[in-house]
Formats: sequence, C-alpha cells, structure tokens
Amino acid sequence: MPRLFTGIEVPPDIAGTLAALRGGLPGARWSEPSDYHITLRFIGDVDRHTASEIAESLDELQVDPPEIRLTGLDTFGGARPHVVFAAIDNSRPLNELQGDHERLIRRAGLAPERRKYTPHVTLARLRSSSVLDVADFLSTRGGFRAMSFRPRRFVLYSAREKVGGGPYVVEAAYPF
Repeated sequence: MPRLFTGIEVPPDIAGTLAALRGGLPGARWSEPSDYHITLRFIGDVDRHTASEIAESLDELQVDPPEIRLTGLDTFGGARPHVVFAAIDNSRPLNELQGDHERLIRRAGLAPERRKYTPHVTLARLRSSSVLDVADFLSTRGGFRAMSFRPRRFVLYSAREKVGGGPYVVEAAYPF
C-alpha cells in the first residue's frame, strides 16, 4: 500500500535559499531541500487499485499554473510549536487547484480532508524546541525576502508507508 499525496515541487534555486535558513534551532529535524514541496492533498495509505485510479484522474485536470509566492517563516503548534515552515500566499488560483485535487480524491472514495488548507513548505519538524528557541530562530531570520515562482507541473508523491517522511518519490507528474 503506497502512502500518497499530491503537491508542487519547489525549484532548486528557491530550495537552496530556504536551505540556507537551516540551523541554529535546538531540537529541530531539518527537511532535505530535495524534499521541499507544497502539499495540495494528503491521500494516505491506499491500495494499488485506488492509487491507479487517482493517478489516472489527476491526468484529466487541465488548469493553469498558479503563481506561488513564499512570504515568510512561521510555525504550526502555537504554544507548543512542532513545525517550522515557509508560508505561501493563499491565492485564489492555488486554492482552486487544491480544491480540484480534493474533489478528485473524494471521487475516488476517500474521506474529505478535515483540516483547513494552509499552503506551506515544511522546513523542520520540532521535537524538543522551546518556545523561546523558536521565537529566537524566527526573529533572527526576520529579513526573509519574498520569493515567487510559477510551477511547470504538479506531482503525485509517495512517502514511506505508514510513517511518511522523505525521501519522497515522484510517482507521476502532470504538466500545467
């Protein structure tokens, strides 16, 4: 059973800029720049038949590429931060693309995503980082320069079964 998700790849030049922000945060497990992506829809562990059905249905999508704009650094978890990420401008074209993916996945029989869509690039997962360490990390990188790109394609990724995580494998690519 593959663990799947759809996403947009981060170009190497932007991944390099983001990778330069790594370090200086105790308890952080940094993502590899080659694994940087923007998730459109987490699918999860599915059987091969469902995976094939999803891959075929994604091929039917005909959409224009959204402009992706990275706007700064932030965290998930509030008082107990557990992820440091690069925030993505939540534009209408990106939300429409994510909605198209949601509809296709639901049509394949999977449950709807319950979490609100928050586009981002995960930079680190935090295990024992204190709120003060995280605040210090974010404040020292406060001069984050906004970056934009227009993707060439979206992809169907696979991750390690049951546990997820990288390295991620591009199972299929769909040009815009």
